[in-house]
Amino acid sequence: MENLVLEHKQCLIAGDGNLPVQMAKSAKQNGFDVVCISLSSDNYKQLKKYCSKIVSFGPGQVESITNFLKDNEIKQLTFLGKVSKTMLLKRPLFDKTALDLLKEMTRKNDDAIMLKIIEQMEKIGITILDQTIFIKNLMVQKGVLTKLLPTKAQYEEIDYGFSIAKEIGRLDIGQSVVVKDRMIMAIEAIEGTDKCIKRGCKLARRKNAIVVKVSKPHQDKRFDIPAVGLKTVKTMRRYGANILALESGETIIVNQEKMLEYANKHDIIIVAL
Repeated sequence: MENLVLEHKQCLIAGDGNLPVQMAKSAKQNGFDVVCISLSSDNYKQLKKYCSKIVSFGPGQVESITNFLKDNEIKQLTFLGKVSKTMLLKRPLFDKTALDLLKEMTRKNDDAIMLKIIEQMEKIGITILDQTIFIKNLMVQKGVLTKLLPTKAQYEEIDYGFSIAKEIGRLDIGQSVVVKDRMIMAIEAIEGTDKCIKRGCKLARRKNAIVVKVSKPHQDKRFDIPAVGLKTVKTMRRYGANILALESGETIIVNQEKMLEYANKHDIIIVAL
């Protein structure tokens, strides 16, 4: 995408959270026309402020989504926001196209699902953009972000957790681990980061757990870029984790100012490696 020329009309497929709102706001402020396909109700009102058109579909309504993209002559699209893969276990309303795509897949891990979706989009002439194009300012830079610093022993634990997190990322299982005393308390799978933190901290007896979140090796930046925010550190405090370690240049921080204010207030260390 080095020589990519951005179209005036940009489409956003938005899942949960504030990240899609940040993208829509940034794109509008830079003169782009944003049309949005909302897969979630939690940020719908906020998205309406920055999108010239917004429609709601379920993740399984592939035919309706495809028709909307064609009718609006969409050429470029960004995926942002959380869409939990647990929906596959809840038997949601999937149209025939969605069911056919699922049947074609021998694996239903994150990358396989997203690559199949992208393949379908490319068939109708749509380019999927790097998720960070409109929000590069949210990517975390290397260094300690909080007032408190990790000790040498804590850095050693972080390094251990980092290597394990990279390995589970390589296997496309998840992006986060919880570590204590050089033992892995939990690895993230289908449940997501917050529930991984909860599970790991309980095993760590709610004290001195370290959360490490990284990108996958050879991360496809069109989807699943690791992201953290205020909710992450609130979950950590609730269950007893006191260090959050991130991969610099590869992780998005949402509402960084509020997140760091909360972390400093509650003696949580945040460091980007």
